[in-house]
Amino acid sequence: MPLRLLGWVWASPWTAVGLAAGTAGLVTGGRVQKRGAAIEFHGGAVPWLISRWPCGPFTMAMTLGHVVLGRDAVCLHVTRAHELVHIRQYERWGPLFIPAYLLCSALIWARGGDAYRDNPFEREAYAIAP
Repeated sequence: MPLRLLGWVWASPWTAVGLAAGTAGLVTGGRVQKRGAAIEFHGGAVPWLISRWPCGPFTMAMTLGHVVLGRDAVCLHVTRAHELVHIRQYERWGPLFIPAYLLCSALIWARGGDAYRDNPFEREAYAIAP
């Protein structure tokens, strides 16, 4: 239990960002549910917020700390196992997760790779939860 709590604390800066986005979804008619280590938000303004991220039009769900933002309940269900891998990554990397993820993507893209599919964080998530 203490290690789990440390994971929550370590990931909390990005969880706070996710909670802010999820709250925007709630006040605009969205929904929230707790599933394991995830606080999942969908509907309301959440799909609009997701669409503003790179690859947003093609993104079904995204994780910020312990918060998963999904376009709708079906998207959350389909991506749940994959997004839970990202939650564990946030628990390991904490506030460094997003900078590390973006740096990996930039280096991969600069070398001619696919900044999403070739990113080691995504490769791990797809290997565990295709």
